[in-house]
Amino acid sequence: MNIKEEILGRTNRGLDVFTYYMPMDFVPKRNFRNPFYEDKRASCNIYFDSKNDCYRMKDFGNELYSGDCFWFVAMVAGLDAKRDFRNILQMINRDLGLNLRVGQDSSISKMPSKSYNDKTMSKATVAPPKRFEFIPKSFGQRELLFWFRYGITEEVLHRFHVKALTCFKSINREGKPYSIYSNDEEPMFGYVMQGFIKVYRPHSSIRFLYGGEKVEDYVFGLEQLSSKGDVVYITGGEKDVMSLSAHGFNAICLNSETADIPKSLMALLSRRFRHIVILYDVDETGIRASFKVLQTFSELPILRLELPLDGGKTQKDISDFFSMGRIAKDLKELLAKELNKLYANTLMMMKSCEIDYDNPPEASHPIVSVNGVPLGTQDNLFCITGGEGTGKSNYISAILSGVINEEALDPATTLGLRIAANPRQLAVLHYDTEQSEAQLHKNLGRTLKRAGLNRVPLFFHSFYLASLSRQERLKLIRDSMDMLYHKYGGIQLVVIDGIADLIRSANDESESIAVVDELYRLAGIYNTCIICVLHFVPNGVKLRGHIGSELQRKAAGILSIENDDNPELSVVKALKVRDGSPLDVPMMLFGWDKELDMFTYRGEKSKAEKEKRKTVELISVAKELLKEQKSIAYSDLVVSVMEEMDVKDRTAKKYIAYMREQNILSQDSMGNYIKGKLCHT
Repeated sequence: MNIKEEILGRTNRGLDVFTYYMPMDFVPKRNFRNPFYEDKRASCNIYFDSKNDCYRMKDFGNELYSGDCFWFVAMVAGLDAKRDFRNILQMINRDLGLNLRVGQDSSISKMPSKSYNDKTMSKATVAPPKRFEFIPKSFGQRELLFWFRYGITEEVLHRFHVKALTCFKSINREGKPYSIYSNDEEPMFGYVMQGFIKVYRPHSSIRFLYGGEKVEDYVFGLEQLSSKGDVVYITGGEKDVMSLSAHGFNAICLNSETADIPKSLMALLSRRFRHIVILYDVDETGIRASFKVLQTFSELPILRLELPLDGGKTQKDISDFFSMGRIAKDLKELLAKELNKLYANTLMMMKSCEIDYDNPPEASHPIVSVNGVPLGTQDNLFCITGGEGTGKSNYISAILSGVINEEALDPATTLGLRIAANPRQLAVLHYDTEQSEAQLHKNLGRTLKRAGLNRVPLFFHSFYLASLSRQERLKLIRDSMDMLYHKYGGIQLVVIDGIADLIRSANDESESIAVVDELYRLAGIYNTCIICVLHFVPNGVKLRGHIGSELQRKAAGILSIENDDNPELSVVKALKVRDGSPLDVPMMLFGWDKELDMFTYRGEKSKAEKEKRKTVELISVAKELLKEQKSIAYSDLVVSVMEEMDVKDRTAKKYIAYMREQNILSQDSMGNYIKGKLCHT
């Protein structure tokens, strides 16, 4: 058996690995938000892949974020799943304490060679210990009062394995045995670990003693930490850790404030907590040591919190802070002030972005609509897609003919669409990245003819961008929009015919996100509608490529132009509408009229054809959702349909009911949904 298979065999086929490294709770087969990006909807789930006999993660919104537990660890650690595979195996073996022989001839790239987890930290390896002995006793009233002043109860003491001691015996540096006894004036406590004890004598001249050998990587409180959380404090001593814990906070400490914090410990904490806060004493040593930590780990977003104390013997640490009558709320307020400093710029941006209910924004007016359903509105993107030869350019020409008119044209003239008129003569901008200048000139003539105009209006500008580089195209669009916005007092409509030609590849995720985000930003700045033409044949109700995925998320409406069953006609189908469902929008037809030398509107497809399309699309959706699993619970099905079809909750439930009625889906004996008869035909 190879190492990979051994790991799977010892980790419940990889499920335990996902559980350990996942920065959030999850339930197998139930959707959750992807931790690797700003996932607005729960698009992921972890399921058992019977084909590969292991658990896998699947992102329905982005296939790049799908893989087994080894891929997941690589993503978490910033490693290459193929090149660093041995390192990944070593990391899992070490962190989960599997004790497998993985091989030691390579080190963990980008990760420390020594790592920590709750088991290895609390049972750290020590050298052969010096002989020691201690006699525990029950906590007396005076001893409990000592701890209680810091908010530390007996329950907290037990949880952190703290003992009250009657006697402690060990051997000094000269090899001579000695014994120390506690009394009412000088109580004695022990922080007990396996084979090691740290003795604390708060009122004695020698406050700390060690039994056995001092643990090399001593960390107090790691065993008691939450598996994940918002904030973890690294503080100065054991008493501080327990005081923080007693007040509801996660905290750890090393042997002293001057001890170096291992990078592997910081890596562990940063995976489990949103904020790591250094909370050392406010004396000279603590302040100097806290700044050193910030310098050492400058690549991590670590916070330093300084308590409002005078730094004296009784006012220097968090325990003193609580003993003075401060409560958890006071510490939270101090941290909130520090976070406000950290996020000062963010706060200013938040203020400008926050919705003021008493001062509502101007209503976003539709520029393009059909049967009263808005498709393209001000400050939004509107996408038109389709394959070659389907009539996309002529369809765009019909839309342009509507926005260059001062009066609204009849929808039949604009191929079934209602186009808002442009009485204020705001700028209308058309950018083409594919066609020749001659073809653009010809299309412009047809636009004017359809609009009933003899010449090009001054506010209408059509640009030929095919000769420019991809980088130059976006810059020209951005600069010309700004210039013409100010020249004409606004922009009515922008058309970019060939949005994929603004980037190197439509399958480049980062470029796709960047260009769609930029166009969405420009639409908002200039309060206009930007039509993005994508020369792809869609897959069902989904657009192809990363550029398509981004437009699917950001566009207010999407229309697909396809060849009809009748070769002389093209059919227009809605893939997305902001309100309602695309499958409820009528399918519009248009075809070439030789006499008029242009495309003309040919009405809507029949109700039967619309229902047929609805059934075909929903069968495709059902097959996709049940491709990796045999059944799905209703609540999960609703979420999955919402994500797959980009519809709201109510519409998703309506479609599930329809799929049940049409036998696209059926239910098993447990009430879960499975493929229906139509999915097997």
